[in-house]
Amino acid sequence: MEQSGQDCWRQGSKRVAFVLALTLFFGKASAQIRYSISEEIQEGTAVGNIAKDLGIDPSILKARGFRIVSDSTEPLFQVNDNNGILYVNSEIDREEICQRTSVCLINLKSVLENPLEIHYVVVEVLDVNDHSPSFPESNKRLEISESALPGTKFQLHAALDPDGGVNSVQQYKLNANNNFRLEVKDRGKDGKVPILQIQSPLDREASSSHKLLLTALDGGKPPKSGTMEILIDVLDVNDNAPVFTKDVYSAEINENSPTGTTVIQVNATDLDEGLNGEVSYFFGNVNSKVRELFDVDASTGVITVKGQLDYEEDGSYEIDIQASDRGPVPLRTEKSVTVNIKDINDNAPVIDITSRSNKISEDSRPGTTVALLSITDLDSGVNGKVIGFIKGDVPFTLTPSIQDNMYAVVTKSQLDRENKSFYDVTVIAKDAGEPALTSEKTIRVVVSDVNDNSPEFSMSRYNFYVTENNSPGQSIFSLMASDRDEGDNARISYHIPRNVEHNKITSFLNINSENGDIVALKSFDFETVKTFQFHVVATDSGTPSLSSNVTVNVFILDQNDNPPVILYPLSSNGSAQGVEEIPRNVNAGHLVTKVRAYDPDIGYNGWLLFSLQEHTDHSLFGLDRYTGQIRTLRSFTETDEAEHKLVILVKDNGNVSLSATATVVVKLVEPKEAFAASDVKSAAKKDDEDTNVTFYLMITLGSVSVLFLISIIVLIAMQCSKSTDYTSKYLQEANYDGTLCHSIQYRSGDKRYMLVGPRMSTGSTIVPGSHANTLVLPDRRRISEEVRPSKNKHVLRQLTNNLIHNALIVKDSPYCRISFVAEREREKERGRERERERENKVYSAKGVEDLFVALTR
Repeated sequence: MEQSGQDCWRQGSKRVAFVLALTLFFGKASAQIRYSISEEIQEGTAVGNIAKDLGIDPSILKARGFRIVSDSTEPLFQVNDNNGILYVNSEIDREEICQRTSVCLINLKSVLENPLEIHYVVVEVLDVNDHSPSFPESNKRLEISESALPGTKFQLHAALDPDGGVNSVQQYKLNANNNFRLEVKDRGKDGKVPILQIQSPLDREASSSHKLLLTALDGGKPPKSGTMEILIDVLDVNDNAPVFTKDVYSAEINENSPTGTTVIQVNATDLDEGLNGEVSYFFGNVNSKVRELFDVDASTGVITVKGQLDYEEDGSYEIDIQASDRGPVPLRTEKSVTVNIKDINDNAPVIDITSRSNKISEDSRPGTTVALLSITDLDSGVNGKVIGFIKGDVPFTLTPSIQDNMYAVVTKSQLDRENKSFYDVTVIAKDAGEPALTSEKTIRVVVSDVNDNSPEFSMSRYNFYVTENNSPGQSIFSLMASDRDEGDNARISYHIPRNVEHNKITSFLNINSENGDIVALKSFDFETVKTFQFHVVATDSGTPSLSSNVTVNVFILDQNDNPPVILYPLSSNGSAQGVEEIPRNVNAGHLVTKVRAYDPDIGYNGWLLFSLQEHTDHSLFGLDRYTGQIRTLRSFTETDEAEHKLVILVKDNGNVSLSATATVVVKLVEPKEAFAASDVKSAAKKDDEDTNVTFYLMITLGSVSVLFLISIIVLIAMQCSKSTDYTSKYLQEANYDGTLCHSIQYRSGDKRYMLVGPRMSTGSTIVPGSHANTLVLPDRRRISEEVRPSKNKHVLRQLTNNLIHNALIVKDSPYCRISFVAEREREKERGRERERERENKVYSAKGVEDLFVALTR
């Protein structure tokens, strides 16, 4: 329903606008009605009955579309189309609608349609005193010089009142005061303007500011008002001179007061303000001496010490001080200040060094004079009495001289430059004043060196390890000594003493005399020399020179520089090859032969391993990689070949392993043929070799006898010795059958020996005569202990049986001849080794242990 009513109203509005345009075009209009209302009346208040005033029947108003047309978007008035009464639609503010006009009229149009009629309605809005006068600013600040003359005017801002007529501003009032009055000037449409006028002279010193209250009143009943506060600052004029606060100024200050010390402060005041009231202080008519000794702060009036005050020179001073303001024409006042100087103990003792020694020898006797000095004090009486002494715990003392005020610095104990090379000797002088003053002077005493310290090595004995096959001419190791002295006394040179005993050893060593680097002039061979000892002497360059020596032990470390040597099969024309004949009917596991080899190196370098490189049938023969034994893996068949060639590779376990090869040719024969061939062969060679076999047999039996005697001696030595733990530490297991590094201990005379070398396989021939691997061990037996043969009787019996059994085996062995040949060569080598043994030094027990640990790493 509301929507349809709005649509109808829009259509009616369009028609009314159209009819109104036609009416205006033809110049047709109705009469004008005038109403009067007060502003700010309530919404809904009736203004008048338009229908009644126009003589229109109220019953037709709605049918003819009676309404009010207004220019504003929000109409101020509304008409009731039932009774034709005009109502106030919203609150009306006359000052908002009609600004600054005396009569406020609102023109309205009342429209009736069908037929179209327009009637003009004028509503006059009457003013109500609803606004109070107000000034543009609530506070007004004026600056007026105190020299301004009476009658001077200052125009003020007028108050504003939106109301019109008598309700606008009508008068101004000023609060009561002695210096100002108010004058009001009427400027027509601009209203009344207030003017402030000086009534009597101003004095800033009496009153520096004034506070006035200006009131504006309108003509309402009751009248409304507005106020403005006027703050007046009286500007100063320099009409007052500075005045000192005291009539007399005097002060007392100690002499020698430091620069900047406050003596006294003068103070003057000025009743003026600003620059006219700012006081500055200056010296008046004073002499140049006062200006040198004192200074005055221009802003604060503080008099301070500028120079050195001395009571003995002058005891008091008169100082004229001027106080001046900073006005355009400054005003000044002058005052005299008395300053008395107070005498104190202001002179500290003075220490002067008359003579001194730059250096003093560390071997100087106690009482040696180092320096001469004088101590004086300018004060007199008790303040001039001085005592002197040396500060701290130093080997010096201060002794007075025969002459007054003269003192000597002398040594009081022995000096040692190595403990302290210089001393800062502080001499302190103290007077007897109250409070006492002290002075001090530091003298540096340098202690010169005396060659009283021998060179010192960092160790009492040096142990160096050198790998064999070193490059000749290169440094193998170095050692260094230090000397606590300095200069030439600490410059050390090195040399190796060349004596007869160590001449052969030290002849191939050279030492750098400056840095202690030791150079080997030839390569070392572990198999020839395993260790040697020499001395190094360090000598300083002092006068007289001092020296010290140190023992150097050199241990040669083995390298894998020797390939394995094949003992069997025997080498011929550079190759080792042997032929073995075995019957065809042997079973699996039959020992065909054994490849024997040794390596002069030790440790892993001498640990030999055997391997088959070539073979005709891998299923027939097997090789023990540790012992070199060749055994059959199975029984032979009729289809197996009659001859087999085996190539065995023997290599050591060095970082770069070395190897050798041996060839074994195995021939298979029938059992009968083997025995027959053996008999024929024996018969054919019986005559030729009978003499040789007899000779070899004699050698074998002699060797067995020697071994028997040696075994008895070793057994007795082992049983009687109490070094079971010591020997067990180094000996391998007795029945071990490998080629690892091993050691054998035996005794010769009153010395015990240890043979260190590669362990041979069971059944191999030991190469005798090599004493290069023999070390002498300390004898741990007690001299008083005797051998108990009865306790070891069963052991000797068992050893004898074993030796006889071994001798029979050696005699009947097919390799007996080979062992004899090798034994002959070893005898020659044994003779050469004896020569080398005489040149080498027998090691101590400690050296044996160290060398053994080094060799087995």
